[in-house]
Amino acid sequence: MPDTPAYLKDSAQLLTQAGFATCQTWYHGTASGLVSSIMEQGLKQSGDSELKLKAKSMITTVGGSVTEHKEPVFLTQSKELAYFWACATSENRNKFFAKDDKPVVLAITLPTEVNETIKPDVGAAAVILAGGNDYLDELESIYKKNNLTAPKINPNTADRMEYLTLLGMAYSKNNIAAEYIKVVSQ
Repeated sequence: MPDTPAYLKDSAQLLTQAGFATCQTWYHGTASGLVSSIMEQGLKQSGDSELKLKAKSMITTVGGSVTEHKEPVFLTQSKELAYFWACATSENRNKFFAKDDKPVVLAITLPTEVNETIKPDVGAAAVILAGGNDYLDELESIYKKNNLTAPKINPNTADRMEYLTLLGMAYSKNNIAAEYIKVVSQ
């Protein structure tokens, strides 16, 4: 993963041993090829429809089947963590479509009533159980850069808020309107 640009490094201000602070602004990492659509239509559940259609086509071509389900809109309270996901999204799109998408971080500032619907992403338990994950490695690096010890979460006993505070993983079950979204730039 490329180094996080300086203007996106916010862990020194957000991170303590208790985890990442939260406010009414959330961040979402995406690819440059999706930004115009997001700025027009907002962030939609199930994400990159073009990539999902391409993957479905590939799977059905070889005789497989795909069960479709709605994924939430994934968010984090850190620009630095959103950049990790932006790099992953760009890399996936570049592989599938032979494009040159760049990582983009979006800021989402929500009104109080919408902000209250954001939930900790306990689906991250699967990431922890699988182990050896790039996200967990990046998270550990961020904690270490801030002279903190990376959290060790037991998915069997963890409080759901630990996924938000310690891992910086949240989601919205609802689409997020474009009016709440801005591109983070220098």
